[in-house]
Amino acid sequence: MDYSASQLNELISFLDGLPEPRIVMDADYRIVAANKAYRREYAGSGSGGVASILGRRCYEVSHHFTVPCDQAGESCPLKLSQEEGASRRVLHLHHTPRGEEHVDVETTPVRDQEGRIVYFVETLRMVQQASSRPAAQGLVGRSPAFQQMLEKVLRVAPAQATVLLLGETGTGKELVAQAVHEASGRRDSPFVAVDCTGLTENLFESELFGHEKGAFTGAAFRKLGLVESASGGTLFLDEIGELPPALQVKLLRLLETGTYRRVGGVDTLRADFRLVAATHRDLKEMVRQERFRRDLYYRLNTFPIHTPSLAERREDIPLLAASLLERVDHRPGRHFSAEALAWLAGRNWEGNIRELRNLIERATLMSDGEEISAAKLAEVADDGGESRALAEGVGGGADDSFRVPGPLPLAQLEQRYLTWLMARPGADVRTLAPALGVSERTLYRKLQR
Repeated sequence: MDYSASQLNELISFLDGLPEPRIVMDADYRIVAANKAYRREYAGSGSGGVASILGRRCYEVSHHFTVPCDQAGESCPLKLSQEEGASRRVLHLHHTPRGEEHVDVETTPVRDQEGRIVYFVETLRMVQQASSRPAAQGLVGRSPAFQQMLEKVLRVAPAQATVLLLGETGTGKELVAQAVHEASGRRDSPFVAVDCTGLTENLFESELFGHEKGAFTGAAFRKLGLVESASGGTLFLDEIGELPPALQVKLLRLLETGTYRRVGGVDTLRADFRLVAATHRDLKEMVRQERFRRDLYYRLNTFPIHTPSLAERREDIPLLAASLLERVDHRPGRHFSAEALAWLAGRNWEGNIRELRNLIERATLMSDGEEISAAKLAEVADDGGESRALAEGVGGGADDSFRVPGPLPLAQLEQRYLTWLMARPGADVRTLAPALGVSERTLYRKLQR
């Protein structure tokens, strides 16, 4: 029995009552309907409103691709749902009236009375915790490594599972922890961060658990601990690998019993927080060396998330640079030259985002004009002249060097640069991707755009 027009209208009527944008597609990727929320969010994305998308394929509308997502290096939730006969969820970059945005996409099959799949309903949930464009706050990125991290954040955030953030120093672990908090059901309660570096036993207990009046010399009043301050919210323990063994025992007891006592107190209090921990240390190796408790490690390692270094997400550097410039410098119209962005993307960043931010802030203080050049960045870099040599090589004056007429939006700059690269003799995706520090999938996707 075919799915009748009346049944389709009934489905659309049901979807109109739901808050998230949803579209209905057939097995050939064609959009056959859109609910009110989709029309409200996306009707302005093209002339003719929602009518302009009906009959078009979803990948044309969402990605501006000419082929399905899975043929352009992306995971296609419709294809996966079709193959498995069940709902599938992926994180994508979608074109919206505001530009490209991170969207959590879930595709669900719709069956007729005989159990055959006749349509697919795609639900689109905009990700508020990260931006694919320069932003004054929060997480910023669009590389595959960044998207893999963000997808894990969105998966674990609604749960109560303990999250362990693992990555090099300066990769933005506290911002990731805040994203977990903001995407969770605890978002309206406090986010409390604790730096575990250098904590002594007495200071750890007093800071974490609080103390009663008179508990020790100088305790003139009762103090609430950070565990109590984080009640109902998220407790973020940064650099957990720095905790000495004696404090690891106290933390383990808190996590195992869910209770604690203030220093000098007798009442047992119940803790109510979601734990996110972070470290740049190799905790597995520390466990093998008996420098970190095995039982605590497995308490913390419920849901590990790797925070990628800049070397793993090199293509995000121009985007991050523009965002950091906006955050550290409030001078209107200040921007990087094309050569400066190329210089930043080609440099090694041992300190990751923290080092990048510091260098940009120094450059803003030392620059008088509206444009920050590669030479100025090299001048303020503290690396023994290596950066100055690199800056001299950017755009090096050769006849075939990459040039632009002036400041351009990042997306347009990237488009021009890739076009110039692909026009060079012997250029192909397989050889260019490693040189650019991106995967072949990512480069193919950018070229398709």
